[in-house]
Parts: sequence; structure tokens; C-alpha cells
Amino acid sequence: MLILGIDPGIAIVGFGVVEKQGHQLRPVQYGSIVTEAGLRTETRLKQIYEAMTHLIDKYKPDVMGIEKLYFNRNVTTAFTVGQARGVMLLAAEEAEVPITEYTPLQVKQAVVGYGQAEKKQVQEMVRMLLNLKERPKPDDVADALAVAICEAHSGHMHQLVEKRRL
Repeated sequence: MLILGIDPGIAIVGFGVVEKQGHQLRPVQYGSIVTEAGLRTETRLKQIYEAMTHLIDKYKPDVMGIEKLYFNRNVTTAFTVGQARGVMLLAAEEAEVPITEYTPLQVKQAVVGYGQAEKKQVQEMVRMLLNLKERPKPDDVADALAVAICEAHSGHMHQLVEKRRL
């Protein structure tokens, strides 16, 4: 089963494609979608949408896990990231890929076992669980892989895939 994990953003979207076979997890591909700061928001959203569509077409994931928005300071940034997240959800929905959403707390709990874990702890567990030589960078990529791991450890994936087959 292939899982696409997404850490949404407007400047950097982290993504990670992870294969789950039984209890084994294997990284297939991971990286980021980067948009240029000086571009109009509409242009950046289009670039994100097109890149997401390409990723979904190329890897044909069985499910997409995406991190829910969390913000505590900059409301303007949150709205823009929300718009970017919307085009990511649209790309998955158009491709009929089931979508699951997780809070940062849920992701940390699933990967580290502690919801208040620090970023470095999450990154190190991602490295260990996926048998990577080094921690994935930037942080957005490690976060996306953590979302994919969270999805792999949850029961949602199997329920959603079975539901789509009926």
C-alpha cells in the first residue's frame, strides 16, 4: 500500500511517499514543492496544484495523509496556507485518493509516542523508522514523512480504501 504524506505550506510543501508492506515501511520518494516568494498567490497555488497532480499521477497513492493547519501568530499566513492546503485536497479528491487529516499532536504521538515531542525527536524517529542514512531536510519533508508514518500506523487507511472499493 502506498501512502502520500503531506506537510502543507505556500512556500514549501513537504511530501513523502511511503510503502507499507505488513509492518514494514519503505520510503519510495520524498522531497518538497517550492514556490517563489515574489509570485502572486494565484500563481503559487497553481504551481502547487500542478505539482500535487503530478505526484499523485506518478505514484498513484492508495491514501493521502495531510497535516491539519495549526497556527498561533500570523493569521494572514494561515489563510494563505489554508488556500494551498485546499488545492492539495482538490488534487487528491479529483484523483479519487482517500484523504486523512492529522493534527501535529497526533503525528508526534504516532511517530515518537509523545505528543509534545520536539522537531529533532520526530526527525530522528522518521530516520530510524524508514531506515534513512540521515534526517530528511528541510523540516517540511521530515514532517511529511512523519504524516505518512502516522497514516501507516492508523486504521483509517484500510477503512477508507475498503470504503472506496464498495
